[in-house]
Amino acid sequence: MLAWVLVPFYYRSGVFTMPEFLERRFSPTARWILSLVSLVAYVFTKVSVTVYAGGVVIATLMPELRLFGLDSFWTGAVAVVLITGVYTMVGGLRAVVYTDALQTLVLILGSLSLTVIGLSNLGGWQELRATCGSQMFNLWRPASDPEFPWPGMLFAAPIVGLWYWCTDQYIVQRTLAARNLTIARRGAIFGSYLKLTPVFLFIIPGMIAYALNQKGMITLSRPDQAFPELVSQLLPPGIRGLVVGGLLAALMSSLSGLFNSCSTLFTVDIYKKYRPEAPERELVQVGRAATAVVVLLGLLWIPAMKLVSGALYEYLQSVQAYLAPPMTAVFFMGVFWKRLNGPGAVAALVLGFVVGMAKLACQVYAGLLPDPELASGLASALVWFGTINFLKFCVFLFIFCAAVLTVVSLLTPPPDPKQIQNLTYATVTGEGRQEIRSSWNRWDVLHTAVVLSLILGAYLYFTG
Repeated sequence: MLAWVLVPFYYRSGVFTMPEFLERRFSPTARWILSLVSLVAYVFTKVSVTVYAGGVVIATLMPELRLFGLDSFWTGAVAVVLITGVYTMVGGLRAVVYTDALQTLVLILGSLSLTVIGLSNLGGWQELRATCGSQMFNLWRPASDPEFPWPGMLFAAPIVGLWYWCTDQYIVQRTLAARNLTIARRGAIFGSYLKLTPVFLFIIPGMIAYALNQKGMITLSRPDQAFPELVSQLLPPGIRGLVVGGLLAALMSSLSGLFNSCSTLFTVDIYKKYRPEAPERELVQVGRAATAVVVLLGLLWIPAMKLVSGALYEYLQSVQAYLAPPMTAVFFMGVFWKRLNGPGAVAALVLGFVVGMAKLACQVYAGLLPDPELASGLASALVWFGTINFLKFCVFLFIFCAAVLTVVSLLTPPPDPKQIQNLTYATVTGEGRQEIRSSWNRWDVLHTAVVLSLILGAYLYFTG
């Protein structure tokens, strides 16, 4: 979707950030709102989750590590932030891109070795299926499932995925830095191949950890420790170092991209509006300061994460399900329907963000109560709202945002045709269509078909 649907519009518009694209398609107000929402999202998702994961890895593998009175968890967390910050500040986006490329190889090779050794210790693939049972190999659980009902998996996962992979500055900044539209598209297609590897790098190792724990071959105290525990208990020292390096490289890669995108968002979309004549040196310093503030807020939020969910993965998916719907609705509907305008986009972004954050706040509130089931009156209503399944809520919130965007746009004047020239499918000029067509060939189509076939095959295999 990024390669074929949105990249042509991003590239032709010549923008540096996603909020800048919204300004051109809708209004300056939409740009401001998306910039602020994106920075808040970084606090709740990328910073807190990545730093927490780094702390868990260090605490599991080196529990005796101490530094300046901090325990091993916080020592690891702070170390990951500081090391990543140094090379990101020195090298900028170029350092992010090159280190990402190198770290990808380390991560894939190291994690694949863990999958192979884990299966060997367990007794093979059939033993994994037998130990885990058919339910764990089935993506489609009953609609009444409290955690992952199939309607939520079918509809909510694409809503979150389309936001994250197609509209988030953290991801899309790589395509914006491409030399031309062809490279931008092919980079996204290649990224889709890489995105298939987590099935073998994380999902299957997680199932192996569960199976080994069931057999008493390893000991797991909580789900978040599955990967580092496999590393520490199964791998020999040499390979163990490779895998730990790969995992930490992945975490640092995530943080480095975050640092760069956070700095770009704040300087280009917020600070430059106040000081359009600010020199580049000042912009760099302000960007670093803004990034430091976001990272600090993310660190402070970490203790509250367990109130949302006890498992890191479910926490991340929950928060993203509350943030994604308004942005997915505005970007995708805005590209496909030229009648949508600035007031509609602003209303959808603001109301969607408020409702999503209200859901998160109620979920934290429910987590603070010793027994949420005993709540009554207003407290009972807040607990009920906070405990709605996050996947179902994501679908409801998307429908709400789409309705707000549509109704407000239809009740207000249409956008100026000159403003949206080449920014929607209906307003692309003949020259623009020719440029897009000349940027791809049959090999791009073939690789896209291969990726889609692999995805379909995975869905069919993991259907009980």
